[in-house]
Amino acid sequence: MTLPTQLPTFPAPDTCSRTALLSLCALLLSACGASNDGSADNEDPPVEVAVASVASATFGERFSLTGTVTAEREARLSPRVDGLVARVHVDAGDRVHAGQVLIELDPAVGREALSRARAQAVEAEAASREAERLYAEAERLVAGRFIAATQVEARASALERARAAAGSARAGAAEQQALLERHRLPAPFDGVVAEKRTEAGEWVERGTEVLSLVATDHVRIDVRVPQERFARFDDDVVVRVATDAPGGAWLPARIVARVPVTEVGARTFLLRLQVDDPHAGLLPGSSARVEVALPPAADALAFDRDALLRQPDGGHAVFVVEDDATRPVARRHAVRVIHEHAGQAAVVEGLAVGQRVVVRGNEALEDGQAVAIVEH
Repeated sequence: MTLPTQLPTFPAPDTCSRTALLSLCALLLSACGASNDGSADNEDPPVEVAVASVASATFGERFSLTGTVTAEREARLSPRVDGLVARVHVDAGDRVHAGQVLIELDPAVGREALSRARAQAVEAEAASREAERLYAEAERLVAGRFIAATQVEARASALERARAAAGSARAGAAEQQALLERHRLPAPFDGVVAEKRTEAGEWVERGTEVLSLVATDHVRIDVRVPQERFARFDDDVVVRVATDAPGGAWLPARIVARVPVTEVGARTFLLRLQVDDPHAGLLPGSSARVEVALPPAADALAFDRDALLRQPDGGHAVFVVEDDATRPVARRHAVRVIHEHAGQAAVVEGLAVGQRVVVRGNEALEDGQAVAIVEH
């Protein structure tokens, strides 16, 4: 086979085709360079977030306890003398006032004893007057030397004995009068009869409980406080109380006693509260809810609790907006939450007053991510 002596020739590209090819190559090279030089045109846009400012906390820890309502005054009444019950004027549940007669004992024997004591007092008074007369007569006679001086002295001694006997008789009559009055059992204070334990016709003795009286106008709440919180109860603590019954109104209370003796095993201390209950809604023996508001800690800071994020170790963190060289970014800060109240969280470390924490849009943020602040 004989090869051709001249190779075939191709037509040269025209000017327009050559220009188009060069433009395409330049475009491809530009795209490759833009994908490798990290220019700002292809950066992720900032995440829109809402922020809130950090301020000093104006609230302290709040918690609830359960207490027991006790009466400020409660008495187990017994008769002041032995005797037969003649009348019982009250029953359980009756409201009484101070001085009101509750029970009367049969006064017949007491009246007879009083009459005898009064008669003895009259007799002693007469003997005393007679002794005075004899002594005065002896003084006149001794002046005229009609009797001896020793007789005057004897009559003076007799007068002293008579006067002493008269005084004793008067005291005996007064004692019988008091014993007669003690046949009537009065109420020592305003209150409600909680229990009646006697009836007319029974013989009762001193020390025998016949009635139980409870004052309900002023009640106390006894609360057992954990030992880690007991030391924080001072005059700045705000306390209010309500019954456990549905719809119970809250009433202000004040601390009247702190008993610094722990209950063995429970590690709690007794805190006694005074409550003014004008509507008698707190009944002795019932349970009550006690809400305690402690004063804020001196170094506590507060912010919107929506800024809190739970960490894997159980702690909390927040994103703080910081101004970077060119744009704001979000930085993660670990915080220690001490308590929360009314949508606010209080912390004692990790933040400073005036910092801005992210409260919206923080769920998917990453540390150091650029943010754009929007209206909260």
